[in-house]
Formats: sequence, C-alpha cells, structure tokens
Amino acid sequence: MALTSPLLPTASVEKFRTWLTPQSPYPPALTGLRGSHDGSWEAAHSLVRGTVWDQATSLDEEYDLIVVGAGISGLSAAHFFRKQVGGPNARILVLDNHDDFGGHAKRNEFHHDGRMYLMNGGTLNIEAPSQYSPEAAGLLWDLGIDRTRYYDAIADVRRRYSELGLSSGFFFDRETFGRDHLSAGYGRRPWAEIAAESPLSREAREDLMRLRDGSASIDPWPEESSDEKKRRLAGISYLNYLTELLGIDPKVAFMHDGAGYIYCTGIDAVPALYAWNSGYPGFDGLNLEPTPPSQLIGEPGGAHGRENQWRASMGDPTMYFPDGNATITRLLVRGLIPGSIPGSSMEDVVLAAADYGRLDNASSPVRIRLNSTVVNVRHLGDPDSNQGVEVTYVKDGQASRIRGCAVVLACWNGVIPYLCPELPQRQREALAYGVKAPLVYTNVLLRNWQSLIESGVSSVSAPGGYHQSLGLGTSLSFGGYQTSQNPGDPIVLRMSRYPFESGYSKAEQHRRGRRELISTSFETFELKIRSQLERTFGPGGLDPDRDILGITVNRWPHGYAYTYNTLFDDPRWALGTPDDRPNVIGRKPYGRIAIANADAAASPHTDAAINEAFRAVRELQARVG
Repeated sequence: MALTSPLLPTASVEKFRTWLTPQSPYPPALTGLRGSHDGSWEAAHSLVRGTVWDQATSLDEEYDLIVVGAGISGLSAAHFFRKQVGGPNARILVLDNHDDFGGHAKRNEFHHDGRMYLMNGGTLNIEAPSQYSPEAAGLLWDLGIDRTRYYDAIADVRRRYSELGLSSGFFFDRETFGRDHLSAGYGRRPWAEIAAESPLSREAREDLMRLRDGSASIDPWPEESSDEKKRRLAGISYLNYLTELLGIDPKVAFMHDGAGYIYCTGIDAVPALYAWNSGYPGFDGLNLEPTPPSQLIGEPGGAHGRENQWRASMGDPTMYFPDGNATITRLLVRGLIPGSIPGSSMEDVVLAAADYGRLDNASSPVRIRLNSTVVNVRHLGDPDSNQGVEVTYVKDGQASRIRGCAVVLACWNGVIPYLCPELPQRQREALAYGVKAPLVYTNVLLRNWQSLIESGVSSVSAPGGYHQSLGLGTSLSFGGYQTSQNPGDPIVLRMSRYPFESGYSKAEQHRRGRRELISTSFETFELKIRSQLERTFGPGGLDPDRDILGITVNRWPHGYAYTYNTLFDDPRWALGTPDDRPNVIGRKPYGRIAIANADAAASPHTDAAINEAFRAVRELQARVG
C-alpha cells in the first residue's frame, strides 16, 4: 500500500459524471506512478521480444490518415493533414498506448479543498519562441497562443519568489560531502561564504573559489588557435577537463554535475566544449572566440552546448503554462475534436476539463483512441501502389486491424523497426541508433511552503540526491489559474531525477538508467521523496507526514530524444547538419508511411516535434494529396 493516498478529483470531474466511472478515472488527476504508466508499455516490450499478433480482428474502419502517437508531434500531424491535405472532413485516427493524450506533454492535476493545482508531467515550456520556424510558430498561432497576451498576463506575479527573498540553493548530502547542509543564495552570495559554511575540505573549498573566480583556469594549449582548442574541448569530458587539466577536487567537480542534466548524463559524458558554450566555469584562461551565431541556427530548440548561447536566447523569453506544454496538446485536441474541451482561447483551456468520452466517437471525423499500442504497420501491396496501409494495434489484450490511405509514425523512432519490418535495412538501423534519455518528473502537493521561506530557497540543486533538482514551479497567473502567492497555502513542488550511471558512454548511461527506472516501484519513489524532502527542508519546518498531500511520479524510461555528442558520435553530426546523420536517414518516407516525432530531428524540443510533423505531412501530400 502506498504511504500517501491519491487525491480524488473534484469540480472538474463532476462536469463529466455521465462518462466517468471507477473503471475510467480522469487521467490528468490520477496520482501515483504516471508517465509511462503500467499498462502502456507491456505490449511494446512483448513486440520487441518477438510476439506476433496474427489473430487480429479486422475492423470495418478506414481512414484517410492513421497517426501513431498522440503526443505533440502526432496531434500536430493530424492538424497539418486537415489543414494542408484532407480538409476539415478528413477521416483521421490517432492511436496512443497511454491512457491520456499528450505523449510527453502530460498534465498533472491535484485537487484539495475544492481547488485544483496544476503542474507539467513532462514537456515543460516553449523555449525561445521567437526562434521557432514559420511552421512551428504558425501552429501556435493557429491554436490561439498569443505571446503578447501571455507576457502581459504573467507580468505581475512572475517575480513573486524573489520578492519574498527566495533564491537558488545547493544541497550538500552527507553521503557525498560528509554532512547534510542546504546553502541558500547559491550563485548570488560570495563564493567564499558558500565555501566557508559548506562541509567541503579546506582544499576543496579553495578549489571551489578558484574555479568560480577564474583563477583556476589555465591555458593548456597556449600555442594553438581558438578553433584548435575547441576541437580539443570537443574530445574531452567536462569532468576530465576540471579534474585532470585544472586539478579541481572531484567533489567540487561533482557540484557542477548539473551541466549534464539537460543531456540526462553525468559530466563524464558531457564534452567540455558543451560546458563552455553553456557558460559553466573553468574556461576563462583559454581566450576562446565566441561560437559563430550562424552555427546550427536552423536547428530546432536550443542546441544546448553546440550553438551560440547569446543568439539562442534572443527574442521573447520562454513561455510556461500552468500545466506545461500540455496546454498545446489540449488546444490541438480541442481543435481536432469540437466539444472535447470547452472554450475558445488559450486562457480558458487552462481550467477546462476534457471530456474523454468524446475522443473516440464514430461520428467525429477525427478520433483519438487511447490505451492502444500499435504492433504492426504494413503496406497493402507494393509501397508505391495506392492500396493503402494496414495497422494492427492491441487494446485490452485484443489485437485489431484497420486500414488507412497513409500513416504518420509519430511515436518513439526506436520502436519503428519492430512495428514496420518492411522498411529498408539501412533505415531500420538508423532508426535504432538513438537511445532516448530516461528521466522522472515528480510533483508533490505540499500543505504549505513555509519551510521553503524559512530555508530561503525556491529551487535546489542536489547532485547527490535521489532527485537531482527540486523547486517551485514558475509563478503564474493565467487563465483564471494562479500559483500560490501565500506561503501558508498549498503549492506543487517539482522534483527531477535523471537516472544515469556514470562511467559509460552517453547511450549506455541512458540504457542503464532506463533499466533502473522501469524496475522502481512507486513505494520506493515515495520513500525516497519523503526522505529527501525531510532532509532538505526539515530544518525549515517541513514534516512529510503532515505536509505531503499528494505525489505524482511521471516516469519516462524513453524520455528525451537522443542528441549527438562529440565524445561518442561523429562530431560532424553534433556540430553540423549533414544528411548522413542517423535521424535524417531514419525519417525518410517509405511509400505511404512518413515518420515524425522529435526523435526525427535528434532534438528533444517542442518545435522539433512540430517541425517533423509538418515535414511528414508534406511528404505524404506528394503521395496522396
């Protein structure tokens, strides 16, 4: 039995009492183990192990387009197909293995004392929206996402935490550093103060100050050009650069392990070049010329560590909705299936409850069928013929077959070789190249956040903790929803875990982390969460038994798309855009089958998912339009 009872949804669920039953709960309000929840992955794992569903029932259903995957990319593909190819009456079926739509853009709801508390369960934000492609920016505009209106709405509350004196913190855990200690004002207070109060040894304290004031930085290659030095940095890990070239204490280097979290690895798998490009310390003595602003300028999202950081942050700031980018998927569903989510704006979708009973309605041109794992996709006849495509999926243990004129595979690209074995061998190998990064987004509803006020922090970096980062979500007031402004009121605390295992290549760190993650029970997560929160905020007054009201663990064994790394991949793939990259080879259209998903861009960003959907539909348009 879980130690924390799941919270039951209130007002939003009452609106749809007619379809809600104990057997079909409201997915966003489910607590416990979510993300890739039990029931969403077993059929796919069976497929990989060789199971064949040859006794499928043929359904009397035929569609203009079948989309595999109801995440941002799959729903965007349905949107683009209606807009550019089939028109508003196009018959489209979107299949997804989860019990909720959105893919990684998942919405988490907590309900307490008649109020709803929101947080993202996956994809967090619209990063650098000014740099979105015309296609991605155009989709946001189609959905009614108005940046000016958004920034105006949040202007009054976005600095709430700093107004209360809260800052970033660093947690020194006793297992790594000798004793537990939470240091507030991390990066804002003088480093000498932080070092003096830390449990670091005298030598390590000196190394921390040297690293942070720049005096530790030397030039190991004084005779070489800036480009030659960058090539060297591309071939050495940030960990080895700090410890071997600069002589920094390993514990001080570990304090900067956050340089790897965006890649879901330790810094032993992060090129020193990426750390320099991202602004991490230790490079002042090299006198490197800035990365050209044009480098990777056409690539989606932030090509973190590989592009000019100043250019990448130009334009409007990042946008955060109360439920993360689930707002995008909910707006897409609202547009695809009228009546599924009431309202007409980006504001009113925030509090609107989705009617899951309308998603798979035979009278609707667009249908979304959840809890349905696709296990086979094949052409009916020669791929170049016009006979269409057959799709087999498993729902409730029963295999069914349907037909479509065309298919967009907007799912995890690594599973496509198993779904579609008729693809050419070279393409199947390319699709299998990238290993998605595992990660966990845990959301905890707290009775109040007075303990964070007493601790002086709104976010904490904890490289030695079970969750390596934790903190309050962005302060927002949007669409009638407002994050807690009073420390005495409930609030959602967000915690992130990156389950890598250092000492291996990037891909192998991902594989080992995934195996660990898929075998971890909710009870283990809960015990770790309670212990970590008590150790971090207990001195500030937090009592887990009293103050934790609900926990949702969003487990993503196949989380972020694989990105190229100069230590382990061809450096040309990491720093350029050649056509021999595995993601480019893997995403080639095959007959009436096109491939989308952020994996097809080798970029774990929202605009990548949208761009790839647009490309996939454009490729199909040439064949079926």
